[in-house]
Amino acid sequence: MTAKRGVGSAPVKGRRVLVRVDFNVPLDPQGGVADDRRIVEALPTLQHLRAAGARSILLSHLGRPGGRKDPRLSLRPVVRRLSALLGQPVPLADDAVGVRAIDLSARLANGEFLMLENLRFHPGEEANDPAFAAQLAQLGEVFVEEAFGTVHRAHASTVGVPKRLPSFAGFLVEREVRELSRLVERPERPYAVIVGGAKVADKLPLLESFLGRADSILVGGALAHPFLAAGGAGLGATPIEPGLAGTAEEFLRRSADVGTGVFLPSDVVVERPGASAPSVHAVGDVPADAVVQDIGPATIDRFVAALRGARTVFWNGPLGRAEDARFAAGTRGVLGSLAGTSGYRVAAGGDSARVAQELGVAGVFQFISTGGGASLEFVQGLELPGLAVLPDA
Repeated sequence: MTAKRGVGSAPVKGRRVLVRVDFNVPLDPQGGVADDRRIVEALPTLQHLRAAGARSILLSHLGRPGGRKDPRLSLRPVVRRLSALLGQPVPLADDAVGVRAIDLSARLANGEFLMLENLRFHPGEEANDPAFAAQLAQLGEVFVEEAFGTVHRAHASTVGVPKRLPSFAGFLVEREVRELSRLVERPERPYAVIVGGAKVADKLPLLESFLGRADSILVGGALAHPFLAAGGAGLGATPIEPGLAGTAEEFLRRSADVGTGVFLPSDVVVERPGASAPSVHAVGDVPADAVVQDIGPATIDRFVAALRGARTVFWNGPLGRAEDARFAAGTRGVLGSLAGTSGYRVAAGGDSARVAQELGVAGVFQFISTGGGASLEFVQGLELPGLAVLPDA
């Protein structure tokens, strides 16, 4: 994808700069920030704006309040963490628009920050309402897109505002575009893709996008179950998303036609009622009361062998129920095998970053995207509205 005009060239000194950040972070039971990675990733852009004398007004959403004010989803915990990371106080306006937001933004001095309250407290945000976008835009003179995780959404803050102001990509967005483009534009071959997790119907378009582009696709987790079932394998009491048998068969047929190898589990780790420990069974020999929870050791070996020599590797989603230590061996074993190998390796989408961190394999990747659905749509080659609206470099 063509590079976007970056914040490094933006005239920001003494100007009010609207910065769309993605501070949609998990909160702990005490109401604090449980994982600040998305905040930390935005710091280089924020520090650049501070050093350049910008008057930065930050816009973000948190959770899904459905267009209504919900105190449980206030950005107050985020502001506390951001203030600590920046080493200076960041006030929070009690609304994203209105008299108070206008007043606080007008009072900003060079190098100072203001956070607006949760954008999604307003229905106009997700509806890309022109009136709401205009209210946001009047608060600033320049716009910086630093929320890569939201650029696949045509919302007021990601599309409506940059249409009204001189717009630039933040450092994080620039890097996301640069790194993910390596998976779309002439990736070094062999190109291997590892995809797991659930939400089978949602991930089928992602899998289909790799046909003819990737040399091999390794499928695990619940995503593999419809393909195994389509081949006649009994998976015991394992829930299988209905209505996908024909789609799975067609996918496998097309993969053979275009020469993309598809690797499915040959053995699995299962959980049985009353059993003291998980057990391993060959696919097709799963007990009637068993539920598949991970790929088995023989499959791990096959997947590792399939990855050997790959020059580009893309991973999305665990290959089993990796949040349970009993069923994390498959994901850890396959990804861990990439350590010390050459080539370019990227993790993206959903909870992949968290899973990689928890399993101790984050270090095998040269790049871990901050985007969930945005990164997956980018890798598929789809146009993302929040990027399309930004001027090219």
